[in-house]
Amino acid sequence: MFHGSIPALVTPFKNGAVDKKAFAELVERQIAAGSAGLVPVGTTGETSTISTEEHKGVVSLCVEVAAGRVPVIAGAGSNSTDEAIDLVEHAKAAGADAALVVCPYYNNPNQDGLYAHFKAINDAVAMPVVLYNVPSRTIVDLKPATVARLARLPNVVGIKDATSAMERVILHKNLIGASEQFVQLSGRDESALGFLATGGDGCISVTANVMPEACAQMHKAFRAGDLDTARDIEARLAALHEAMFCSPSPGPAKYVLHRLGLCEPDVRLPLTPPDAAAREQIDAAMALAGLHA
Repeated sequence: MFHGSIPALVTPFKNGAVDKKAFAELVERQIAAGSAGLVPVGTTGETSTISTEEHKGVVSLCVEVAAGRVPVIAGAGSNSTDEAIDLVEHAKAAGADAALVVCPYYNNPNQDGLYAHFKAINDAVAMPVVLYNVPSRTIVDLKPATVARLARLPNVVGIKDATSAMERVILHKNLIGASEQFVQLSGRDESALGFLATGGDGCISVTANVMPEACAQMHKAFRAGDLDTARDIEARLAALHEAMFCSPSPGPAKYVLHRLGLCEPDVRLPLTPPDAAAREQIDAAMALAGLHA
C-alpha cells in the first residue's frame, strides 16, 4: 500500500501565516523528484503549533495539489481522542488516502489506553490509519504486542516506527503474521536502510524535504536489489540525516529550504531557528551530500 521515501513535509510560514504558495510548490517538487507519498502536518509540519483550521487547510491543499499522483497520509494525531477523530474525519472528507495518528502525548496512557484510543478512531471513521510510535516525543511506547492487537482492526494498515529498534520489524511480522498486509515505515532517516533490510517497506522522512530525489533513489535501488547503490546514497546522506536534528526540527530543514530559495526559514515558538553553530553543521552536511544552494 505505502512504500519508499515519503517526506514528512514542512509547513512553510510567511509573515506569521501558512505560505500556501510555497507549500504547493514543495508538493510539486516532491512529486517531480519521485517521492512515493506525502505526509502533511505531521511532527515536521509543526502540527503542535498550528491551529486546527490551519491544519485542515494544509491537508486539503496537499490533497488538491497532489491530485492523486501519489498517496497522501495526513497527519491527524492528538492527545485528545475526540480531536484525533475530528482530524481523521476531515482527512477522509478532504480525500487523503490515510491518516497518520501519533500515540497520545503528555497523558501517558498505558497499553490498554493506547489500544482504546486507536480502536475508538478505527470505530469512528472508515479510513486507513497508520499508527505513529515516537516515544522520544510522546513518552509512551506502543509495544509490539499492542501493535499486533491493533493490526487486527479493519482500518489499521501500518505503523510509522521512530524507535530505531529495527528488531521490531521482525517482531511485528512474527506477531501479526507474515501473510498480513501490514505496512512498516521507519520514522528515522538514519535507520531507513537497516529498516528496509529487516523487512520494512519505507520511511517517512525529514531528509526527503531537502534531498527528495536522493532519498527516493535509495529506496528504489534497494527494492531493485541494488544494495551497493543504496549504501552509497545512504553514506552520502548520513551527515545530513544527523544535521536535520542538530537544532529542533524542522528548523534545520527549513534553513536548507530557505538556502535553496524554496521557502522562508520561519518556525513557530517555542521552536527557534538554528543558531550559528547549527548552521555551520548543516552547511557542512549539505556539502558532503552534494547539495548546493
